[in-house]
Amino acid sequence: MSDELVRERHGPVLVVRLNRPEARNALTSDLLSELGKAVLEAEDDASIRVAVLTGSGERAFCAGMDLRSFAAGAAPVGTDDATLGFYRLLRGELTVPLVGAANGTALAGGLELLLGCDVVVASSEARFGFPEVKRGLFPAGTGTSLATRVPMAVALEMTLTGDPITAARAYELGLVNAVVAPAAVLPTALAFAERIAGNAPLGLAACKELVRLHATDPAGAPARLDHWRTTVFQSEDAREGATAFVERRAPVWRGR
Repeated sequence: MSDELVRERHGPVLVVRLNRPEARNALTSDLLSELGKAVLEAEDDASIRVAVLTGSGERAFCAGMDLRSFAAGAAPVGTDDATLGFYRLLRGELTVPLVGAANGTALAGGLELLLGCDVVVASSEARFGFPEVKRGLFPAGTGTSLATRVPMAVALEMTLTGDPITAARAYELGLVNAVVAPAAVLPTALAFAERIAGNAPLGLAACKELVRLHATDPAGAPARLDHWRTTVFQSEDAREGATAFVERRAPVWRGR
């Protein structure tokens, strides 16, 4: 594993940290691949209930694609499992809940990473934007789906002007869940992660998929709702949750 991506365990929570602060944590093809590997491994490890994605330093969470690499001919694309895992992260398709800890500004692909997160904590100093049109590009990951998270007028403003918005405005728009002082970003994100990790894994998986699906594919949501209703309500964890409530004790989840 490269030093450009750091992993830390906090009980059932895995912290994944982009570690290129000198380059504003910009994404190279290697870092993209390492991140994809990390989230796929988190999915496969039943002891990891939640992942937290953050960056090193206070200047930037992630500045998006490394334009120096891109200008030199490198392009962060591929069809290997790690790359596909990265794009599943962007689309919010990971089964493990993901908390974004935006320690600084998130632009372009950096903001797309946060769109793939389920809960986002932002530094009060952060800015958020899609400046691709200023560089002859467009947000080709998931940026053009921004209108599923904020009003269409705002999504069009951000993508067409390329201008960033403040953390305060991002909170007002519902783009992030909390805005805190820079030093409090990771502790607050970990607190969210721990609250999530205490809940039943199957119920979390159902909520994570269905809430996004109702926003992006309403026609396909009913079939998946039927699937999850049967899966969750007939599970061992459903019985355990009810039993623990009656017995006034903490439930012991098994994910089945």
